[in-house]
Parts: sequence; C-alpha cells; structure tokens
Amino acid sequence: MARKLRNATAIVIALLVLAYIVLRFIVAPYADNNMNKRIDLGAYQVSEKAKTLHSKLTIMDWHADTMLWNRDLLEKADRGHVDLPRMQEGNIALQMFTTVTKTPRGQNLNANDASSDNITLLSVAQGWPGRTWDSLLERALFQAEKLDGYIQASQGQLMWVRTQAELKALMQARHASSTPAPIGVLLGTEGAHPLEGSAANIDKLYKAGFRMVGLVHFFDNRLGGSLHGAEKGGLTEFGKAVVRELEKREIIIDLAHASEQVAWDTLAITTRPVVVSHTGFHGHCDTPRNFSDELMQEIARKGGLVAVGFWDSAACGDMPADIAASIAYGIHLLGEDHVALGSDWDGTVKALDASDIETITDALLRRGLSDETIAKVMGGNSVYFLSEWLPKS
Repeated sequence: MARKLRNATAIVIALLVLAYIVLRFIVAPYADNNMNKRIDLGAYQVSEKAKTLHSKLTIMDWHADTMLWNRDLLEKADRGHVDLPRMQEGNIALQMFTTVTKTPRGQNLNANDASSDNITLLSVAQGWPGRTWDSLLERALFQAEKLDGYIQASQGQLMWVRTQAELKALMQARHASSTPAPIGVLLGTEGAHPLEGSAANIDKLYKAGFRMVGLVHFFDNRLGGSLHGAEKGGLTEFGKAVVRELEKREIIIDLAHASEQVAWDTLAITTRPVVVSHTGFHGHCDTPRNFSDELMQEIARKGGLVAVGFWDSAACGDMPADIAASIAYGIHLLGEDHVALGSDWDGTVKALDASDIETITDALLRRGLSDETIAKVMGGNSVYFLSEWLPKS
C-alpha cells in the first residue's frame, strides 16, 4: 500500500511538473505571440522627406503593456511590439509602460464583470513570484521591479523619467549623445484595482515609480464604472478620494477605459489636466471603445492630452493611413496641442510595432500636415505636458 501511495504521489508530481512546463514554455509564449500580432506593412515605402523629418523628432508613446509578458526588453524579440532595439530603430525618445493586473475572461468592449481573471493563470504560467498569484498590488509592483531591472541593466540606454528633473536630464543626455540616444521610461498602471481598496497603497505605487494611474480597466471596480463594465456608473466615494490623492501626489490620471460618467465626474473635481493614454474618437470611429467628441473636447479644454491608438477598434483601421486619419480628426476636433500617440503596444492588439513608427510620420505628411504639427503630435505635446505636470523632483 505504501509503495502504491508513493507511486501515485510520484505520478501526480510528475504530471504537475509536466503541466507547468507546458504552461511556461508553450502556452504562455503562444498567448503572447497570438495576442500581440504585428501588422504586415507589405511593400510600404517611407519617403525620404519623412525619414529626414522623423530622425529629427522627439517621439513619445503613452501606452505599452510589455511588462506583462516574459520577454527581455533589452533584446530584440520575434514577437510582440516593443523592446529596446525596436524603440531605437523607431527613434522613440520616451515610452510609458503600463502594468496590467487583471482582465476578465471573454473580454469584450460592451459588458464585462470582475468575477474572473486571466492574469492569475498567466502569472503562474510565466513563473512570477507566488506573492503575485493572489494580489493585484503585488502584480503591479512586480512589473515595476521588472522594468527597473531592465533600466539598471541597460547601461544608460534606458533612463527613468519620474520627475521634471529626470525629464530634463534625459533631454540633455539625448542632445549630447551620439546614436543611439538614451530612451526615457515612464510607468503607469492600467486600472487602479491594484490599490485593493486602500488609498494608502498609492504611496507604494509612487515609491515603485508609478507616475500615471488609470482609474479602471475592462470591468467596474471600487473606484467606479468602466466603459466596458456591467454598470458603467460614475465615481464612487472611494474613487473621488483616490482622484484627490493622486492629484495631491502629482500622479497623472489616465481616463482610458473609464466610463463616460467616471470621466465627467473626474473632470468635475480635478485641478490638473488628465490624459487618455490610448483611444480613438467616436465621431471618427463609432465603436464602444471611444469617448464622445463632446467629452474629448472637455478633456482638451482643461489642458488634457488624448493619445491616439494604433489598433482597429480605436482608429477603425490599423494601417499608417488609418492612424493618420484618426490623428487628423483629433487635431480638427481638439487642436494640435492636445493630440498625442497611444499605441496600446503589447496590449493584446494587432498593430505596427515600435520599429515601424516612422510610417505614421510618413502618413501624416501625405495628409498635408505641417512639420511643426507633426512634431507636436509625435511627441512635442507629450514632452511639454510632462514638463508641466510631473513632480518637480
């Protein structure tokens, strides 16, 4: 009997080990490769004029979920959208990385609830520390640790940008550097559910480097409703308290994925401008992903930035001409000072990757936009916004 028990135990252990190996080395990479596909640009030719202009631009993107995946940020990968070599190829100066901590099964743009979670299995499958398996806060902090590790190992090729002083240091380093110039790295979280119901956890996120917080993601949470939630309600009292504390700490508020009522409620109590880090315009692309034009105008009126996404449900197309059309619509709606780039790279979308971003510069030139306007949209507006609204030091 004892021998049978030992044999049965050994079989169970072997099966568990096999299951983990399959999850870690087959299922997780497959999910990454299948969910973060790169657009085939075919024979797209970037004009020499666009290449010359692009090489002179200071480019920023406001949204990449790369820390969710088990890829080495410092090495060029054959899947996904973002890594250091591809950012260098694209002449990107600043990249906002965002942490994803929970997503619902059957995720869709219309109605999701918080009863399920895809990231638990993904965290186990990718070998994340056990502390992340049942804590959304620890998942956010672990992704912040990953990013910091890459920065420390990059030998100066990546630089933290957490304050106005660090932004100034980056810009000086880029001006003084030969190619490749250093790239500034910022950190945000997609949805504030990692607070786990306690505004005191804002301090932990701040100390870990977070300087942008999205209030909600694909489901309603304790702060309020999601654009894709079951109720789509406004800010709760806890949500209002968090908004006030974020403002106090000079953390940028991101309204991407917020219900329209949460967005209006937030605008009613904020004194600092907000960002919509990855989105489109409903008047241009009528999908459940995009805010109404009226709401976007109010965000801009209060000094905010709207960062245009690179995928189909945001821009109603994912080719450079589609993204340029969405940007042009935003400029017409809001003015050229309030439009930026928000790719949603590595966020389970199909999109052009970081090395392809000069095609957007080319497509904007083809639409007849001036060099000065293109420079603002591609990064100038973003640098100005950060220089005003990051903590000073």
